[in-house]
Amino acid sequence: MEGVLSVMTGDSGGLALAASAGTWSGRVLVFDVPAKGPNIVLSEELAGHLTSVTDIASEHAQEQDPAGEKGKGSLCLSPQDCIADMVTADDSGLLCVWRSGPEFKLLTRIPGFGAPCTSVQLWQGIVAAGYGNGQLRLYEASTGTLHAQINAHARAICALDLAPMVGKLLSAAEDTFVHIWKLNRNLKNGCIEVEHCHGECVPDTQVCGARFCDPSGSSLAVTGYDLAEILRFSSV
Repeated sequence: MEGVLSVMTGDSGGLALAASAGTWSGRVLVFDVPAKGPNIVLSEELAGHLTSVTDIASEHAQEQDPAGEKGKGSLCLSPQDCIADMVTADDSGLLCVWRSGPEFKLLTRIPGFGAPCTSVQLWQGIVAAGYGNGQLRLYEASTGTLHAQINAHARAICALDLAPMVGKLLSAAEDTFVHIWKLNRNLKNGCIEVEHCHGECVPDTQVCGARFCDPSGSSLAVTGYDLAEILRFSSV
């Protein structure tokens, strides 16, 4: 399985916990997780992918719609239905954006372009996707609109991570580089803006994983295929 995560789902009884897992066949399995006890049960199978699921990302639903764009060009019937809180990616580069709940709803599909999507993140209605050709792309979650396309790395991106408190995005790739980006949504027009903040080379290392160590993005951890340790970097 790939991309196991948990999301909060709302129902008449309040909030419940669900876990989602991607599979090699393209199915996404949704499990109900009880507040107490070991009785985890399969509640739903999501059909959106035809190739192996590579990653899943989620975020608690946001009520923000600064430009009034939610619902335009998507599969939603109303703005309330267009609050995206989960995105799944696959080997073909296809992204599926979902709204969780008692039943998950597919909001939109973002087609691939010939490169696998290796990592995906979701933040305030922004989908950040990293690809096997080194590209980083930013999409509007509810509509699939492409806002930014960045040739961020010379080789395949292996990891993305977000510092949700400040909107920092980390990208790490097999080219030995880790880059830090700052995401922002322009409140006047709803457009997504991105700024490069920092780049760090990990010499002679084929980076395979990286994450922020805290929600503010003040430190990060990196490791590589041929490393027996985890390297930690801090801002000063």
